[in-house]
Amino acid sequence: MESAKKKSNSKSRSAVDSRRTSRAERHFAVCVRNRGYRASLELRKLYPVLPDPFADEHQMIRVIDESGEDYLYPAKFFVRVELPHTVERALETIA
Repeated sequence: MESAKKKSNSKSRSAVDSRRTSRAERHFAVCVRNRGYRASLELRKLYPVLPDPFADEHQMIRVIDESGEDYLYPAKFFVRVELPHTVERALETIA
């Protein structure tokens, strides 16, 4: 059961609750590795990234995964991307 290996989505560790994060603060990253997390992460898929100082300090990244919840994953599993504003706005309307 691969999803049991996920890092905590505890809001006490998260800098911000994903439901309260302003859309302007959200960024995106592409999944480039998913070993051990194949049920939760799809390779080459774009994921919303939430700001999390704890994750940054520990070489982790907080993304909203396939479950629809935010979890910590190793930062090396993702490449952050800058998208044109029109693309970001379009993605925000469907998120």
